[in-house]
Amino acid sequence: MKLGQGVEWGLHSCVSMSWTPPGEAVSSARLAEFYKLPAAYLNKQLQALVRAGILTSVSGPRGGFSLARRPDRISVLDVVLAIEGKEDSFRCEGILKNAPGWGMDADYARTCLISQTMRHAEVTWRTELSRQSIAGIAHSIERRFPQARAETVRELVGPRTP
Repeated sequence: MKLGQGVEWGLHSCVSMSWTPPGEAVSSARLAEFYKLPAAYLNKQLQALVRAGILTSVSGPRGGFSLARRPDRISVLDVVLAIEGKEDSFRCEGILKNAPGWGMDADYARTCLISQTMRHAEVTWRTELSRQSIAGIAHSIERRFPQARAETVRELVGPRTP
């Protein structure tokens, strides 16, 4: 399975936003500059996260994006599904029914051992991603790189004048 680069971008953006002060929005241009990413494509990924209820979008000169929920309530799976879509990675087409000796009336998605194996792997993968939160990743980064939070906030939010 290959996930698009938008998943990585979305996850990093969410972790960075988890560190910003409440009420602060981060512009997509600033995030793109911070991570050296193409702004238009990053904005597309952030809009997908808005549609999924992960981020909120704020208009105006201090506008941008912020988390719509607490970071401990946003799972890695939430971000993956928002960007990649909710379809299963493996879709049983029931080709076994075309093999000699197999009937046409069976539900091959349920009876085919290959389909069952792939579905089990998908459920296991999704379960593991659902257990990992943006807050958990942010805390792990802070433990390993104590300066990361302060440096990220300084770059993304910067000093604000009233």
